[in-house]
Amino acid sequence: MSVPQVYRAAQVTTAGGPFEIVEREVPQPGPHHVRVAVDACGICHSDALFVDAALPGVRFPLVPGHEIAGRIEELGEGTRDAWQVGDRVAVGWFGGSCGHCTPCRQGDFIVCRNLKIPGWAYDGGYAERVIAPADALARIPDALAPADAAPIGCAGVTTYNGLRRSSARPGDLVAVLGIGGLGHLGVQYAAAMGFETVAIARGAAKADFAKELGAHHYIDSTAGTPVADALQALGGAKVVLATAANSAAITATVEGLAPRGELVVIGVDPEPLGISPAQLIMDGRVVRGHPSGTAQDVQDTLAFSALHGIRPMTETVPLDGATEAYRKMMSGAARFRMVLTTG
Repeated sequence: MSVPQVYRAAQVTTAGGPFEIVEREVPQPGPHHVRVAVDACGICHSDALFVDAALPGVRFPLVPGHEIAGRIEELGEGTRDAWQVGDRVAVGWFGGSCGHCTPCRQGDFIVCRNLKIPGWAYDGGYAERVIAPADALARIPDALAPADAAPIGCAGVTTYNGLRRSSARPGDLVAVLGIGGLGHLGVQYAAAMGFETVAIARGAAKADFAKELGAHHYIDSTAGTPVADALQALGGAKVVLATAANSAAITATVEGLAPRGELVVIGVDPEPLGISPAQLIMDGRVVRGHPSGTAQDVQDTLAFSALHGIRPMTETVPLDGATEAYRKMMSGAARFRMVLTTG
């Protein structure tokens, strides 16, 4: 297989700047790294943290993208026992760990103090090639197309892992707040896991769509009945998976939790949650933030998705259209995941 000498990447050169397509020399993978030929890369709202330099240590020019699906093109030293050229792999928010911080030594790699997020620690997937650490790789099942597999590396694993690591068990009432990029997957996973699934979103018009995703119940958060009362009318939620990036909407679900119920927060909003100690103490409720998942978690999510026919709703755009696709994601008009493709 001949490898081109150059590859294209969509980069930004200044904080908040426009994307430009550039050509770069194809790099060689170092020890314990591989070079991946990118087939697809999802555009996640978290990419804005890096594009806008909202996190420390962001360097420009920057190539974002942490929802990567592709094929191994070349192996670095120390990877040949586990991986082969041609293997289909995904790289998500978890782009590798340091292996030496306390969480890593405890085996809790997703909260590594030096977590290597693609597009921050190294060039991400808005490109035709990526060099990634071998510990970031997840195998993609044959049943999943690249554009379906890519968003599962972040949006998919975050919702799937948030649910399977919660206190809910099959038959429990589980609510998913928001049915956007994260929530439309969360509803599908909740139903496939055997939960009595409630979808919560704004507007009566989304009820049919929620049912198509597998929800057993739909709550319109703009209706006259408060969300918490509507949840209690169904018996109280064992778990609320809060995917909506809206602290007020998240707060409104707390009183809808059953005793010992759990609020799992994965939607990011800088505003604080308006929760009082009494709301937690009297019924023994729990509020938990949930990060994404390791490469093995991504692989588990990919396998579960293939097994149950769960797919993200995507709109694919060629790499040349990175600027327009990114803007559509930022505007909230994406339904529900913009995905860049290189084919």
